[in-house]
Amino acid sequence: KIISHERDRSDNLLQNILPKQTAMELKKLGRVRAQRFDEVTVMFTDFKGFTTHAESMDPEKLVESIDYYFSHFDTIMDKYGLEKIKTVGDAYMCACGLPYPSEDHAYRILEAALEIVDFVEAAKKEDSKDHVRFDIRVGINSGPVITSIGIDNQFAYDIWGDTVNIASRMESASEEGKINIAENTYELIKNDFDCEYRGNMEVKNRGKLNMYYVLGKKFKAQTA
Repeated sequence: KIISHERDRSDNLLQNILPKQTAMELKKLGRVRAQRFDEVTVMFTDFKGFTTHAESMDPEKLVESIDYYFSHFDTIMDKYGLEKIKTVGDAYMCACGLPYPSEDHAYRILEAALEIVDFVEAAKKEDSKDHVRFDIRVGINSGPVITSIGIDNQFAYDIWGDTVNIASRMESASEEGKINIAENTYELIKNDFDCEYRGNMEVKNRGKLNMYYVLGKKFKAQTA
């Protein structure tokens, strides 16, 4: 009974750290092979002014403030079937289209992004109970990625590639309360979402890229 209980605990922990499919492969084979996914949408978010707050705020209150947001983001991930990849400080990274490919990966990420922005805006109007409230920036890009897991004293599921790098650049080039997307994503969602073209803008180590702000979902009249 003790062995069975500890095995169940181990399995639950592993599935909280890794996607279910990846955890099953690791248990079965003792390793996880790198995989390429050709159609994935990646989203990064971060909070404006986080560094300033981190330098002056009580660490416990800062962690509680971040957890307030991230726990709600996690709920949104579950709602839209997205894969949370990792958090680093105030940065939150997720993807759709892996480990199970999907045709609507960009659409689902945009739905989640709009809900995240709405939640952050609504949070500023609530009683903060001494917790800091932030403004958020969002960046999104679509394309191929490589997935892998490092097993060096700890498990870490991660994704790599130019698609990921550009998504990160979209976030850093965004503004508070805005969802900034690259052209690859725009081409996938332009029929379902209203977007504002920002121009062909300079991106660090990438030259100039077309960027768009997502304004919201398009209204589609119901037909009889």
